[in-house]
Amino acid sequence: MGVLGNVMGYFTQETSRNKNLSIIAGLLFFVGWWILIDAMSIDGKHQITTGHVFIGIFGTISFCMVNVVKGEHISEEHNSSESGARIAKIWLLVGFFMGFASIIAAVWVMIDDFINNDKKDGWFGVALLLQNVFILFASLIYKFGRNEEDWNE
Repeated sequence: MGVLGNVMGYFTQETSRNKNLSIIAGLLFFVGWWILIDAMSIDGKHQITTGHVFIGIFGTISFCMVNVVKGEHISEEHNSSESGARIAKIWLLVGFFMGFASIIAAVWVMIDDFINNDKKDGWFGVALLLQNVFILFASLIYKFGRNEEDWNE
């Protein structure tokens, strides 16, 4: 079996679930930004502007907002005050809203600025959309895939 068996054994251990999902989420986040950076590097006519990049920045802020809230912050039973849980839920809702809004904005920009415009290449709009989709998937995997009880031990 050799190296492949060792790699498969490494990824199937229950104790390394948080580590594996962190690696996957980090790779998705990296690939999302790398796609946009690659599109900007081959862009000779500066089709991607600073405004387009801000869509990915809002997706990144969403990633941080969603993953800064622990599961115990949301439940009222672990929180000392009911308002603390409410604030955490609102923070999480705003974070998810920003993540989905960045995808909606990327679809809008892709269709309006790149597909319906003969002077611009459609690949740049697809790159912008893929960036935000990868960032949102990374955020969801990192938020809901990890086991926070392992951190409390």
